[in-house]
Amino acid sequence: MLGTRHSGVILCALLLAVGSQEQTSKDPKRNEPQTIPGKFIDKTEHLGIHFKHEASPTSRKYLPETMGSGVALLDYDNDGRLDIFFTNGARIDDPMPLGKLPQKDGPKYWNRLYHQKTDGTFEDVTEKAGVAGIGYSTGIAIGDYDNDGYEDIFVAGFGHNTLYHNNGDGTFRDLTQSAGIAGSEWSTSAAWIDYDNDGRLDLIVARYMEWSFKDIFCGERREGYRAYCHPELFKPISSLLYHNDGNGRFTEMSHKAGIDKPGKALGVAIGDYDHDGWIDILIANDAIPQYLFHNKHDGTFEEVGMISGLAVDSSGTTFSGMGVDFEDYNNDGWPDVVITDLANQRYALFANTGEGVFDYKTNSTGLGNITLLHSGWGVRFIDYDNDGWKDILFAQSHVMDTIEITQPQLRYREPPLLAHNEHGGRFADVSQTSGDVFRQRWAARGLAIGDINNDGKIDAVVSSTNGPAWVLMNETATSNHWISFNLLGVKSNRDGIGARVKIFTVAGPQYATVTTASSYQSASDRRVHFGLGAETLIKEVQVYWPSGTVQTFQNVKADQFLTIKEASSPAN
Repeated sequence: MLGTRHSGVILCALLLAVGSQEQTSKDPKRNEPQTIPGKFIDKTEHLGIHFKHEASPTSRKYLPETMGSGVALLDYDNDGRLDIFFTNGARIDDPMPLGKLPQKDGPKYWNRLYHQKTDGTFEDVTEKAGVAGIGYSTGIAIGDYDNDGYEDIFVAGFGHNTLYHNNGDGTFRDLTQSAGIAGSEWSTSAAWIDYDNDGRLDLIVARYMEWSFKDIFCGERREGYRAYCHPELFKPISSLLYHNDGNGRFTEMSHKAGIDKPGKALGVAIGDYDHDGWIDILIANDAIPQYLFHNKHDGTFEEVGMISGLAVDSSGTTFSGMGVDFEDYNNDGWPDVVITDLANQRYALFANTGEGVFDYKTNSTGLGNITLLHSGWGVRFIDYDNDGWKDILFAQSHVMDTIEITQPQLRYREPPLLAHNEHGGRFADVSQTSGDVFRQRWAARGLAIGDINNDGKIDAVVSSTNGPAWVLMNETATSNHWISFNLLGVKSNRDGIGARVKIFTVAGPQYATVTTASSYQSASDRRVHFGLGAETLIKEVQVYWPSGTVQTFQNVKADQFLTIKEASSPAN
């Protein structure tokens, strides 16, 4: 039985121990880094996923054509199996009249929702669910904004955003207008966040820049050399923060909350970087400093990117921030940061010192050499081998489809990249030994992670621009153990978004934040997954809820999914 304190209750164990060979906890080599290659298998066709992103490329090289689509993993019907949602483009005229917005004028432009059936394959339920969408769709945020027990879908887009309320019967309603959440300009990534800890999910919507379909020629004026324009040509724009008023409506609060600093936002992630009990917001900006908005506990934020050390790299240089994740990679209890960017910039890895500042660790961890010639978009920390250390999976491709003409050493289409975490000190590139998918070249953009087949190993879905999507099933050969937590808030928001989970085993502690955000324009499974290595027993689990409630559980067995419901009153 589980020992508990603070009146915590574990409601159910959805999956019992899997049949894996147990390793002794007395193994003297268990604390030595062992680089286990991954094994990710492309099961897209086998699973019945037939999505293709329609970027609607033109001769004018309009910038949205190259920015790609997002992907989400969610369980919209609460059957215990993850479903998949893709955003899609829309028709762009060549040339596109100023003031006109792209339209989804045919099924090939629809966003797509795939429901996972009992046999593990997927069926397209887009029409039945009512989520085909309008306009040129980009990012996705998943969260139960009205606490009714069903995941809702927010779709970001160019010129117009959409809020789909989950009716609980397999269908959705477009409540964008009544909710007051349509937005404007060019939205990219988004994240559900309870920034004032009132038990209701608010929404942060990243916006890229002030951009229109004005015909601007960039690149050399010869055949085949026209290029997508650099973001420096366009004015920055602030992100939007919507406060959930609790009556089905939202109020836009970016100016009042102090996050209306103009930026060029492509990625957004949330985390309590200073452990003060209030969630902070991290924005990945393209070609300008990165933003970290510190929550001041009174409904307002202070931008501290520069003073925290997150704004630029170690030489003080800005980089083209695109995808972002906000998790603890070195198991010291503090959320760290990884941000993808363009080739020759090196992906940025920042370690949280626990004193309100971050150290740039790209080069000292080996990630600089690994990523120097790569361009990244979606990114997530993912313990693919369940050894208890968070590895990193990157979706890659250059933004310029002409890059090989101007810089022959680089590539437009690139394979994904898998970096193995060597016990928090360094990362090793294990891509070439982790499956054929890491030798294929894709114009990848979005990336979402989650345990699609509930086997205790984290899988991934990758989207591309003007191309297919890939479902990558994790079949890594390992006898390592794991545990996954599904949090249900009571006083806190029902999804438990923003809650911090810390576990302690003989091998040491691990830490994670409940979120569906991070990556690039994508949303991942909100269940919190920990690899446990050789350990079969978790000595203690601590859950810090946004409400201030703290729950502690002792002697928790490995290799299972556990649902934890928030205690009704804060701990003493």
